[in-house]
Amino acid sequence: METATRHPACPDLPGDVCRIVEQSDETMILALEGRLDADAVALLWHPLVDYIEKEAPQNLCIQADKISYCDGAGIGLLMELARKQRKREAQFKLRGLKEEFARLWSLYRPEDFLEIGSSRPHPCCLPEEVGRLACQAWRGLLDMVCFTGELTVALLQAARHPRSIRWPEVWLVAEKAGVNALPIVGLISFLIGLIMAFQATIPMRQFGVEIYIANLTALSMLRELGPLMTALLLAGRSGSAFAAELGTMKINEEIDALTTMGLAPVPFLAVTRVLATVIILPLLSLFANLMGLVGGAVVLRSLGYPLITYINQVKSAVNLVDLAGGLFKTLAFALIVAGVGCLYGLKTRLSASAVGDAATRAVVSGIILIVIADGLFAVIYYFLGI
Repeated sequence: METATRHPACPDLPGDVCRIVEQSDETMILALEGRLDADAVALLWHPLVDYIEKEAPQNLCIQADKISYCDGAGIGLLMELARKQRKREAQFKLRGLKEEFARLWSLYRPEDFLEIGSSRPHPCCLPEEVGRLACQAWRGLLDMVCFTGELTVALLQAARHPRSIRWPEVWLVAEKAGVNALPIVGLISFLIGLIMAFQATIPMRQFGVEIYIANLTALSMLRELGPLMTALLLAGRSGSAFAAELGTMKINEEIDALTTMGLAPVPFLAVTRVLATVIILPLLSLFANLMGLVGGAVVLRSLGYPLITYINQVKSAVNLVDLAGGLFKTLAFALIVAGVGCLYGLKTRLSASAVGDAATRAVVSGIILIVIADGLFAVIYYFLGI
């Protein structure tokens, strides 16, 4: 006795795109019509897949001769239906698909998608995680050493042939990284000098030496806080921008195009940014020192001291050696900020979040290296008696 054929209607299926032509206990024939694009698939995917899983036909046949348009989303839906059938060891047939859509269908096989991996990372034990992080750190160190060598060679070649440097690009980067950063550098430095002077007022007042607030502010700003805060601000502002710019170029394959044309990325892209940062960071540090001293002057004026007294006290507290020691550190800070930003920009991976990850790594690594370099300078200055 043959099984009766039924034509049930699924209320969740859009009838203008999908309809059930025939259904029995073992066979189901579906007809897909019209445009099978992303909008139609979004409405059709869950109802159709759930219905197929519920009915579990032994033979599923898709009539696709009336499909007028099918993109990757439509092929994905058909592949999901085929995968579900193959996973249950059932039959799947696709009939009447037009040739231009059949070529896209032929690029994939349902057997390749029988087991879909989880999007969550596989948990690992502590030794494995420590080893993975150590391996990543070692690779990062090797990349940094290789990039430092390549950048050093490029800078030496630029020093030997100054005309090979793209100076208009250098001044443009200097404007973006330096001139446009003047307001934020000035504001932060002024507030640091102001806050530091106010914090020193109470202990200084206990000993009746409030005038020495000028000495504290001047020494701290010129030797340490001025260059350090400027470098940290530039690492967060310009270092991330360098990484994002070069990372976007890497994703858009512009760097590959430069390599194809015979232009090395480091001399062509990194040297201009490094030179601009080396030129602009000492000047920004001078401006930061001045604004920090202005902040200290505001506090001393509020305490009743005349401005000329503050100026004379600053002149007696610091000299050119203090100023030069702070400015010399900015050269190393500039190399770190620009070099790290360009390094992580050039090693950006090809993924949706790669540019953001590169900018984040550039900022974090730049700040860490700046603080380490500042500590080394402090030790060196201590033994030199500066």
